[in-house]
Parts: sequence; structure tokens; C-alpha cells
Amino acid sequence: MNRLSAVAFGLIVQTSACDTQRNDALNEQGAERGGARVPADSLVASAPGGIEVWFTLSRDAKAADGTACTDRTMEIRRGGARIPVPLLYTGTAPELLDDTTIRARLSNQCVPGDAYLVDLRTGRPVRER
Repeated sequence: MNRLSAVAFGLIVQTSACDTQRNDALNEQGAERGGARVPADSLVASAPGGIEVWFTLSRDAKAADGTACTDRTMEIRRGGARIPVPLLYTGTAPELLDDTTIRARLSNQCVPGDAYLVDLRTGRPVRER
């Protein structure tokens, strides 16, 4: 690699590291997306064994009467592991049922829907019967 290539590579690596730090900081503080404020990740529940449930992604929604709300996805964090809870947007904090299960209510366009039991070990949601 010639000297110019090495310098260019070094600049790319530094810029990439800065972008990663900036994205991490924005994720903790919230960010702008299309002029709208994106909520920061927020802790919503804790369970024994160092398990934490966080709101992560969000989508803006409107109820039939025009009232605005934000639906959020969840992520289970334990140590360095992050387990996303798939396909479950909710408008309310989940309820801790026991050491391995939370109950979360599905939300769509600000309307609460079915309740789901989420396994804190796998992140798998199952509709509550």
C-alpha cells in the first residue's frame, strides 16, 4: 500500500469511528428523523439476573380521532447480549410476570390490541389466550 493509500485508509477508519460514536450518542439522547424527534432508548422493566427490557425503535402513529402517539419496539438486554423482540410494537410499558416472562400489549395506530407473553430468554412473543 502506498503512503497516500495508507493516509486515506486512516482517515476512513477515523471518520467511521466518529460516526459510530455520534450514532451511539444520538441513540442515547434521541435523534432527528425527517424533522421529527426519535425517542432515545429507554429502560422500561428489570428482572432478576440483570435482565433489562428497553424500548428501542419507534414509529409515529395517529388514532382515528387524530390523536398522535408513538409505538415502540422492545429489546431484552443481559450483559452484552441484546435480544430484539420481533414484530411487537407497544404503546405501554410491559408488565413483569415472573423471572422469565413479561406481558406486553400490541399497539397499532394508538389502539391497544392483544396481549403477548414474551420469553425474556429468547425474546419470542406468544399471543396470550
